[in-house]
Amino acid sequence: MKDPDFIHRFVSATNDGGATRTLFLLHGTGGDENDLLSLGRAIDPDAALLSPRGKVLENGAPRFFRRLAEGVFDEADVIARAQELGAFVTAAIAHYKIDQEKLIAIGYSNGANIAAAMILLGVAAFRQAILLRAMVPLSDFEPAVGSQRRILISNGRIDPIAQPENSERLAELLRKTGAEVDLIFQSGGHGLLPNDIAASQQWLAAGEP
Repeated sequence: MKDPDFIHRFVSATNDGGATRTLFLLHGTGGDENDLLSLGRAIDPDAALLSPRGKVLENGAPRFFRRLAEGVFDEADVIARAQELGAFVTAAIAHYKIDQEKLIAIGYSNGANIAAAMILLGVAAFRQAILLRAMVPLSDFEPAVGSQRRILISNGRIDPIAQPENSERLAELLRKTGAEVDLIFQSGGHGLLPNDIAASQQWLAAGEP
């Protein structure tokens, strides 16, 4: 298996007993491999962190796939980039000896959208995902039915980009893959709020055996 081919950061778990989780962090437009490390640490101080940088540049701002306009995605590129990122995750699991059963994706905005696309296409190695300010990444698309997953979508009720109606559609599409999906709305817009961290922590704790 080849080494992971995205520019990325891997931060080992902070506890001596080994990681209970690895958080797969996917930044929004203009972020990079360092952008969500503090968010990951806030959600789970003990977890290992895997954070790639998107390969697409939009006026110099890294993204995970191209878009044609605000909220209008280049869907052929979405599919190609999701498959490429899926291959990266598979390589990273082998390279860093990650426990796949405890790999959890956490994506914000563009990063949440590519994570959703990976799930819909059936190329996601992670079993759980927290999608923050996510949108439907692929239209007129029949989702791939896959293994059981838990997914949390935390969106803003007054978000002008990822609007509530779009959030509901995304939840339904993800449920068609066989996933258990929780959709919650924060009292804000597209930016993250402290409640997003608290909700993510509670949701993760609820899924523990």
